[in-house]
Amino acid sequence: MGGDFPLRPKPNALPSASIPGFPLRALRALALAAALTLMMPLQAFASEQAGAGAAGKPLTAEAAAEFLKGFFELAGAQYMGAAVVIVKDGEAIAQEGFGYADAEKGIAVDPAKTLFRMASVSKTFTAVAVMQLVEQGKIDLQGDIRDYLPGIEFENPFDTPVTVAHLLAHRSGFEAREPQNEDMHADLDLRVSMEDYVKAHMPPVVREPGTAYMYDNFAYLLLGLIVENASGEPFEDYMQAHVFGPLGMESSSFLMTRERLERLAAGYTAPGGDPIEPYVFSPTIMPHGGMLATAEDIGKFMIAFLNEGQAPNGVRVLSPESVAAMSEYRDSIHPLLPDATYGFEAAAQLPMAGSSQAVLTKLGDLPGNSSMLLLLPDEETGVFLTYNQMGTLRDLFYVNFMKEFFPAYAAPADLSALAQDKAVSLETLEGLYYDLRAPSIVYKIEGGGDGALTLSDALIGTRTLRHAGGDLFVDEMTQRFIAFRIDADGSAYMRDTAINPLGYARKAAEPAGYTDVGADHPYAEYILGIQSLGYYPNESGLAFEPERPVTRAELVWHLMATSSIKGSASDTPAFTDIAGHPLAPYIQAAAELNLVSGSGDGRFEPDRPATRQEAAVIVWNAYKMLFPETIFIRVKVEGNTAEWAKPAARMMTALGLHGPEVALSESGVPVYNGADVLRRQAEAALLYKLLLTPVQQIAAGLQQPPAAQDAATGGAEAALAG
Repeated sequence: MGGDFPLRPKPNALPSASIPGFPLRALRALALAAALTLMMPLQAFASEQAGAGAAGKPLTAEAAAEFLKGFFELAGAQYMGAAVVIVKDGEAIAQEGFGYADAEKGIAVDPAKTLFRMASVSKTFTAVAVMQLVEQGKIDLQGDIRDYLPGIEFENPFDTPVTVAHLLAHRSGFEAREPQNEDMHADLDLRVSMEDYVKAHMPPVVREPGTAYMYDNFAYLLLGLIVENASGEPFEDYMQAHVFGPLGMESSSFLMTRERLERLAAGYTAPGGDPIEPYVFSPTIMPHGGMLATAEDIGKFMIAFLNEGQAPNGVRVLSPESVAAMSEYRDSIHPLLPDATYGFEAAAQLPMAGSSQAVLTKLGDLPGNSSMLLLLPDEETGVFLTYNQMGTLRDLFYVNFMKEFFPAYAAPADLSALAQDKAVSLETLEGLYYDLRAPSIVYKIEGGGDGALTLSDALIGTRTLRHAGGDLFVDEMTQRFIAFRIDADGSAYMRDTAINPLGYARKAAEPAGYTDVGADHPYAEYILGIQSLGYYPNESGLAFEPERPVTRAELVWHLMATSSIKGSASDTPAFTDIAGHPLAPYIQAAAELNLVSGSGDGRFEPDRPATRQEAAVIVWNAYKMLFPETIFIRVKVEGNTAEWAKPAARMMTALGLHGPEVALSESGVPVYNGADVLRRQAEAALLYKLLLTPVQQIAAGLQQPPAAQDAATGGAEAALAG
C-alpha cells in the first residue's frame, strides 16, 4: 500500500507570497511575452544606433545621454519611474531620472535623492563586508560556517562542511528558504533580529556543499549574521561605518525609517496602476535584500570597485586582491555559462554568445522594484539601473547597451573547437528535471533526430536543442545555450537560463514503479513521472491503487505541494472541520489564496472523495486571474458536469489538463464527466499536466479570431482522438 497520504511535499518550496503555485508560471510567461513584444522596436533602435562598427560607439557623456534618451522614450510602457547612472574611467558620465517616483503626487525621479529598494543588489554589499573581514583575518573563506554562527544548529548529512565561500557563491547545498508571506508587513516599529529569524527558519543541507548552483537568499542572510558576529558590530552599523560612510554613500542604509520612507519611490505593478502599499520585512535588517540607496550612491560604489577598491578621495574599502576575488566566477556548468562570483552573477545570455566571464551583474527584485548592477571591469565601465515596478526593462537595457557600446561581448561564440568534444549520450540526458530552487518548474527532455533534444516545459513550451559539442546545446528558439553535467555518481544537472538564470535543474530519480501500474497502463507516464519527481514514495514493491478515490484534503495537498506552496501557519481555521487534520495547513493555504471555498456551510469535508469538477474549479480559481472566461466560451464539452463547474470544465478541456479519462463523443466533442469521483490515476495526470502544459500559449491561441479558435480546438480534439 502507498499509505493514506502518498504524496511527499517538496521541502524546498518557495513562498506563497512570490510563488502562488501554478498561476505564477503563467505570470512568468506573461512577463516573457512582454519582453519579446518590446524587444522588436528596441532591437530596431539598437540597429539604428549601431553605426560605429564592430568596436561599438565610444562611450562618452554625449553618447550615453543620447542612448538613454532614445531608450527610455521607446521603453515607456515598461516603467513608471527609473534612475540610471553610468560610470566610465573613474567618473559618472551620466546620471538621470526618468518618469515618476510618485505619480499621484507628481514627484519626478531624482537620481541623487530618490531612494529605491536595492532588493538582491544588497548581496553585493554584504559580500564586500565579508571580504573586508577576510582581509582582517576575522573570517576564513574556507572556514566552516558553524565557527561563525554559535547557537545556530542545522543538519548536514555530508562529510563536506558548508563554508563561507559556499555561501558567497550560492553553492551551500541548503534547502531553499525564501521570505514568507507573513514576513512582509507594514509595521515599521516591529523589530525582528537576524539571529532570531535564522533560528526559526534554518534549513538543512540537502545536497553536498559545493556541488550545485542554486541562488540562495538565506545564504546571504547567514553572511550578514556572520559579519555581525565576526565584527562585533550590528550589521547595519558595520555597513554605515565601513562601506557606506567611507564611500560617501550618504543616502544608503539597511534600515527603513519614516524619513527614508518619505524619500522612497512608490512601487507599482504597472505604469498607470495604483501604487503598492509601503512595506517592510522580517527580519528588520535584511543583508540579502533590504538595502535602500539612490542611483548616485551606487555610482560611487561602482567607481571605487572599478578602481580596485579605492574611491577617488583615496579611501580604500577593498584591497585589489579582494576585488579580484569578487570578480572571479567560481564555477560553471560550461565556460559559456558561468554561475556566480562572490557577490555577483553571470549576465543574461546574448544570442549565440553565452555569458561572458568578463561581465559582472547583480539583479534585484522586490514587489514594486527591479534593479541591475552591471560592471565591465576591462572597460572600466559600470551601469546601475533601477525602476519602481518589477519587469524586464533591465534585460532590454542590457541587450541594447551592449550592442551600442560593446558589441564584441555580443559576438557569437566560436563553437568550432567544441565539435571535437566527445558527444554526450542523449539517452542519459532524457527524463524529467526539476529546478533546485523552484521544483514546480519542471522540464521534460526527450531525444530527437540528428543528435538533437526536445525540451518541454510549462512556461515556454517545446523547444529543439541542437547539439553544439560535448554537453552544450543551442536552443533553436531563443538562440541561447543550454548545458548539462553528469557527475560521477550519476546525478545529472541542466542549466537553462531562459526560465531560471540563477541555478541548475536536476534530473529526477528513476521511478521505482508500482506493482499495479505496468508499462502499458494508460496512466503510467503520469504516475511514474510524479513518482520520479519525488511527490509519490519512490520505493520498490508498493502498490499505487490507481482506481482509489482521492479525498478533498489529499487533492488540495497535492496541488499545493506540486505548486511549491507551503501550508499556512495560521491558527484561525478557514473551516470548522479541519482543525487537527494532518493536511489542515494546506487546506488553509488554499482558502487564503481563494482557491477553495468549502461546502457552503462552514465545513470543508476534508475526507470526502473529491470529484473531477471540484478539482477543475480549484485550478480554474487560480487561472481565472490570468485568463478571462470568455476565451473558453466557444469550447465544446459534453458530459455530466454541474452548471457551476462548466466554465472550469471548458477550461480544463481546452488546456488539455486531464488524462485519457476525457475522450471524444460520437459527435467528436470531448466528454468531461465532472461529477465523477476523482481517482488517483486521473489526479496523477492532472498534476503532471499542470507541471508541463504551456497553458499561456494555448490560451493565447484561444483569444484569436473564431476561425483560429476552431483550428486550435480541432487540434486538441485530434490529440484526444489520437
